[in-house]
Amino acid sequence: MGAIEGETRLTDPRIILKPGREKSIRQRHPWIFSGAIQEIVGSPGMGDTVDVFDRQGGWLARAGYSPYSQISARIWTWRESETVDEEFFVRAICRAAENRSALKTYTTGIRLVNAENDGLPGLIVDTYDGYLVIQLLSAGAEHWRKEILRAVSQLPNVKGVFERSDVEVRHKEGLPPALGVLLGQEPPQRIVMAEGDWKFLVDVRQGHKTGFYLDQRENRSALARWISQNLRGKEILNVFSYTGAFAVVAYTSGAGYVLNVDSSEAALSFLPEHYSLNGIRPAQDGFLAGNAFEVLRGFRDQGRAFDMIILDPPKLAQSQRGLTKATRAYKDINWLSMRLLRPNGYLASFSCSGLVDEDLFQKILFSASLDAGRDVQIIERLGQPMDHPVRLSFPEGKYLKGFICRIA
Repeated sequence: MGAIEGETRLTDPRIILKPGREKSIRQRHPWIFSGAIQEIVGSPGMGDTVDVFDRQGGWLARAGYSPYSQISARIWTWRESETVDEEFFVRAICRAAENRSALKTYTTGIRLVNAENDGLPGLIVDTYDGYLVIQLLSAGAEHWRKEILRAVSQLPNVKGVFERSDVEVRHKEGLPPALGVLLGQEPPQRIVMAEGDWKFLVDVRQGHKTGFYLDQRENRSALARWISQNLRGKEILNVFSYTGAFAVVAYTSGAGYVLNVDSSEAALSFLPEHYSLNGIRPAQDGFLAGNAFEVLRGFRDQGRAFDMIILDPPKLAQSQRGLTKATRAYKDINWLSMRLLRPNGYLASFSCSGLVDEDLFQKILFSASLDAGRDVQIIERLGQPMDHPVRLSFPEGKYLKGFICRIA
């Protein structure tokens, strides 16, 4: 709602934008960068709620203020009548969780709140068999810590709440890392999570993300289908394997042998228990600790070959400054993999770097195929599951993309 007859509402604290910088806010993008701000009035503190105005005094939004980040404010609401308080978080969190209710019949591991994409910037809430794992990643979310905790505690069948706010983005917000039990039972060292007919182990204390890659759920099912139909009894190389979820999927879908490669011996130590949980008895141990790029180069020099290679590297593009280096790394790892595949083999290649969009990632694969001298067909495009929705006004929320390719 704009100002009435030129009236300027003098609410404190408030942010006044530079002329012409209100367009993205009106289009409901949730971030306000420091360069868009003309003036900050009222000396807001870390995470304080501020009203946002255009230069003419028109009200635009209500946001959480961050004095240290390049993203100076993250928007909570575009409704002037909506107050940001404990009831606001109860409504938003319950609504987000309810939107995932259909998944409960399939899996006990679900992302209940997906930050900006659910209208809650900087808040992640995952559940693993009733244990909630939360991340407070913005100054605004940290400011409302107590209210958010009370809100998530009202969700049904909560055994306990564990915090994993120990990631780099907290530092950019001027916040220290935070980790530990916040409410209820302490989670076991390894939670057993069900996903369809599979069982996976989750380490919420030290595991990647909040303990597991929930965002690969639908892609695990897609690979299961492809392996079952095309790769029974075949050899699969699972690179950046982490704790071996894709290996479980491959073996239970009929693969003959899976070799897992990861830099972490601790992650690879999950494999025997993962296999046992799923009734898998491989004919030989298939895991190798090492740098993926060096391992693949070694395989190339040895003349090794595989029928399928799965590439699921960590986030390689951390910032715009590092994008060029990251694209080279993506090209290198995919070029090496294409060299190692037998004729009519399959490559399942992923990128979780938000700065590398699907179009750029496809161009990287094309460039790798030219250098490898292989003809490549895209068989299927992969992405995020329904509990990792992407807000249309926030394309940055679409970070995970993948391709299943046939390599001639």
